[in-house]
Amino acid sequence: MDSDTKLYLQRAQNELKLAEIIMQISVNKDIQTKIQEIDKPETYFSSVITHTYHSIFYTAKAYLIMKEIITKAPEEHKKTYEEFKKLVSQGIVDVKL
Repeated sequence: MDSDTKLYLQRAQNELKLAEIIMQISVNKDIQTKIQEIDKPETYFSSVITHTYHSIFYTAKAYLIMKEIITKAPEEHKKTYEEFKKLVSQGIVDVKL
């Protein structure tokens, strides 16, 4: 596994871990009362979704790199989605988007 693949997988893991932490903060009022910056009960579900999305994106990037498919800006997210979708359509990845 090359260094770029490792980097993207580490980023994916970090994003997913952060999403899980933010989810716990969102649903656990006891945690919220211990954080000074939170003055009233709130949820942060939009952040959970954002970090989960980036975890999926980085995982897809890592997989594409392993297949020697490189996506770059501009529209890196769109290109990554399209390239990953091609692999799914070809039956290389056994999932539906």
